Amino acid sequence: MTETGKIAFAASETEIAQAALAELSGIYGSVPAGEAEVIVALGGDGFMLQTLHGTMDLDAPVYGMNCGTIGFLMNEYAAEGLLARLAAAEETVINPLRMRAETPDGEVREALAINEVSLLRAGPQAAKLRVSVDGKLRMEELVCDGALLATPAGSTAYNYSAHGPVLPIGSDVLALTAIAPFRPRRWRGALLPMSAAVRFDVLEADKRPVMADADSRSVKRVRSVEVRTAPEVRHRLLFDPGHGLEERLIREQFV
Repeated sequence: MTETGKIAFAASETEIAQAALAELSGIYGSVPAGEAEVIVALGGDGFMLQTLHGTMDLDAPVYGMNCGTIGFLMNEYAAEGLLARLAAAEETVINPLRMRAETPDGEVREALAINEVSLLRAGPQAAKLRVSVDGKLRMEELVCDGALLATPAGSTAYNYSAHGPVLPIGSDVLALTAIAPFRPRRWRGALLPMSAAVRFDVLEADKRPVMADADSRSVKRVRSVEVRTAPEVRHRLLFDPGHGLEERLIREQFV
């Protein structure tokens, strides 16, 4: 992947990641991200998401090395043979979701989410949401702790914990998943085309406040939230051969 050896290393603040940063920078050198052919992120999945958000305006792909816990988006850490691993790495391109959230006072906030956009109750009472897809009302009232819209890349994260489906990379679908639904009692969500525009309207917003979150970018109180894929934003991820996202998503369903 890199012909000149121009690598930008980035690391989380943990002791393990900082030690890895010092080791790898000492072996391979490091250049600013804007000059790099590839960016190597050292940390866990949260830091990987942070790195992808921070470098989305750059053309360089991101290769993660796990210095965290789960490391679903990361490759195994090893200091030796990095240049050969980068040269052999396979690329996956993913598109994030764009969230447009409006607060009760009319303020509009936007954010991108690689994993999911979630709406969560922000008070002691369950949320009441009205759900529309592509301008058509699909559910008059969903009473729940929240709801989320997940990408294939994020389908094994919060979505999976909320009993949503694991989506194969390249499936061109999004998962709309309810979080602890009360009414309709048995509704667990829906699969929607990647092109779908989903709108959530918060009912009884003063009595039942709801917050919205896009990859940890939160809006504390919302009146409505619109979510759709942002095809113009392309995140390039690199994985060791045989250990890409497609394989990981399949493997995750058998553990």
